Amino acid sequence: MVKMNKQILRGVLMLTYLAIIGVLLFLVSSLYSFLNTGADRSKMLHTEVKKVEQYLPKVTWKNDGNEGRKISQQKINAVENDYLDAWYVKQIAYKTNTRVGIEDYFTKSARENIYNILDYNKLKNTSIDATTLEHNLDIEFFSEDGQLIVLKDSSALEYKKVFKDEKIILEATEVSTYRYVLLLEDGFWRIRHVVKEASEKFKDSSQKNPISFTNIKGINYYPQATPWDMYGDKFDINIIKNDFRIIKKAGLNSIRIFVPYEDFGKADVKFEKLEKLKKVLDTALTEDLKVVITLFDFYGNYDVLDWTLNQRHAEKIVATFKDHQAILAWDVKNEPNLDFNSRGKENVTAWLDFMIILIKAIDKKHPVTIGWSNTRSATILKDKVDVVSFHYYEDLAELENEYLKLKEEIKDKPIILQEFGLSSYGGFWRPFVGSEEKQANYYKEVQKIMTENSIPFMSWTLYDFDVVPKEVLGRLPWRTNPQKKFGFITSSGKKKLSYKYISNE
Repeated sequence: MVKMNKQILRGVLMLTYLAIIGVLLFLVSSLYSFLNTGADRSKMLHTEVKKVEQYLPKVTWKNDGNEGRKISQQKINAVENDYLDAWYVKQIAYKTNTRVGIEDYFTKSARENIYNILDYNKLKNTSIDATTLEHNLDIEFFSEDGQLIVLKDSSALEYKKVFKDEKIILEATEVSTYRYVLLLEDGFWRIRHVVKEASEKFKDSSQKNPISFTNIKGINYYPQATPWDMYGDKFDINIIKNDFRIIKKAGLNSIRIFVPYEDFGKADVKFEKLEKLKKVLDTALTEDLKVVITLFDFYGNYDVLDWTLNQRHAEKIVATFKDHQAILAWDVKNEPNLDFNSRGKENVTAWLDFMIILIKAIDKKHPVTIGWSNTRSATILKDKVDVVSFHYYEDLAELENEYLKLKEEIKDKPIILQEFGLSSYGGFWRPFVGSEEKQANYYKEVQKIMTENSIPFMSWTLYDFDVVPKEVLGRLPWRTNPQKKFGFITSSGKKKLSYKYISNE
């Protein structure tokens, strides 16, 4: 018995010893790993700016040399990254009246001024929602010891809104020139001093881009099997080619297609998505169809700090296809007025305004429009767009009057009925409401109105759909089922009675 107790004790001691050794080895290996790994700034900082592309204003560098020592491209990139991150965290601070991140991008003396502004704004219940859209940078001096840089930022484009008691009291767009002194501390460039040397109100110099023709007889297009997912894994250009031939044979000359914001990669537009869009445009050109591209489908944030990401998205697509012969016009956003209640009319219209300016700066040939959901909103930004577009799903008896009133207010630009249609659905959720006969009569009457008033049009849509994604209208069957039956052709490929009135020929 005594011998057995000794064996048990010996076993317990051995296990305890092994456990202690295991813990020590783990601690030593963890310390070794830490000492041999570079510091991850995203973990050092509260803001984690480096982890996600959150702020991408357009940046150009003046490359004419500088006083002091030569600077490498790697260091220029580091300066740019830290400089833009400093702008970003400062804007977050002014928006939220918190100090998070300021210490990481500004030296002690520089952040005192920022803290004073934050304290004052917090006391007065004031906040600033701002962004910069463009920076033109020039390193004027780089010290011999590599620790100090004098940076000039010319014609920096800034947009800001000032709120007091949660109500906007100021909205301004300025072009400003700054000089910064940056110090290298802990391996990162921090702002030591800043002087705002000049500032003036931004002036929009965008030119008008007339539309190439107004005899538009078009249709909004999605492939039958992949509505709202035209560029996904089931993309098939042969199906699209066949559909375009159907559209052309029906007497139509144009289509409207949509670019889903997130699916295309948001700010970092995916190459494979651009390739698919190119195939669509090339096919449209082959079939002699003009194309209206809607740029921001499934986007609805409009937050000021999102603007730089949105602009990189539009910039990439417009720059890639601005010379494509199939392009008829750019449509900034589909029915943005539906976001007025949730996002604020001022936020949405300001976002649209800057998108128009950006697109026109890149493409100086093709017109820009906005797909408003009704005639009441169609006059918004009428002086900025080249073509006024509206949708109409309301009382057909009022269509002509609504159009004529809009035409009376907008006399110098084409007006397009960009979306209209009637569902043939008459099932359980809408018994006796819809039918193929009623849909055909609707289009017959619409075509009569459009012919008498020479209204350019793009109907909704070529096919009935088997599935409507929940992202479009949610899951409620009394909303999604009618949406499935707006087509001129059934999901099985049979032409409906309305097909006779797909064009006014």
